[in-house]
Amino acid sequence: MSATAPSREDYYRVMAEILPDDALVITSLGNASYLWACLRDRPENFYIEDCMGLALPLAVGVAASLPSRKVVCAEGDGGLVMHFGTLVTIGALAPENLTVLLAHNRVYASSGGQPLGHQALDLARVARSTGFQRAENVRSPEDFEKIFASAIEGGGPSLLSLAMESDPQIVVPPFPFNPAAIKQRFMEAIGAPPYVPSRFEQGRSVSA
Repeated sequence: MSATAPSREDYYRVMAEILPDDALVITSLGNASYLWACLRDRPENFYIEDCMGLALPLAVGVAASLPSRKVVCAEGDGGLVMHFGTLVTIGALAPENLTVLLAHNRVYASSGGQPLGHQALDLARVARSTGFQRAENVRSPEDFEKIFASAIEGGGPSLLSLAMESDPQIVVPPFPFNPAAIKQRFMEAIGAPPYVPSRFEQGRSVSA
């Protein structure tokens, strides 16, 4: 990646300015979550912690369950490569309200900066082949501002592959992440009913 490539923060600051207030944002582990929490923390954010590649599967479920809400997923190229099958699922479900922002820095940043196995992989092209209505490579925050504003309006699913520098230095989040608390406040923000394990209350007991 060129030394002149934008940073994750460059793109995030643009997103923070134009993201609709009612949009739901799901971010992958590491700086994808820490930085977004610093710039625009809100109950409608779900921060993934220590589960590489699972931001997008969660976002698909949320988008399919809440078709009236705009859903944005910030995932990394390494995480996507780990779970390529999710693209096929998205293509089949075709959630029009889903926009995927892919950090394309060609490394597994959260696990130590190991290079992505296929450096020339065009992930936007892969997404188009699975049925994404819109999939583009984005080279600058200026282009991102125009393209994201259009993509978020709907007609997706959309994937924007954002060329950026790797950011190995950890961003300090504004508060310690508590996965249970993050999940609870997100559930309240979307009006999800509390989980009641009633199916287990009717089970049978087994003695040793």
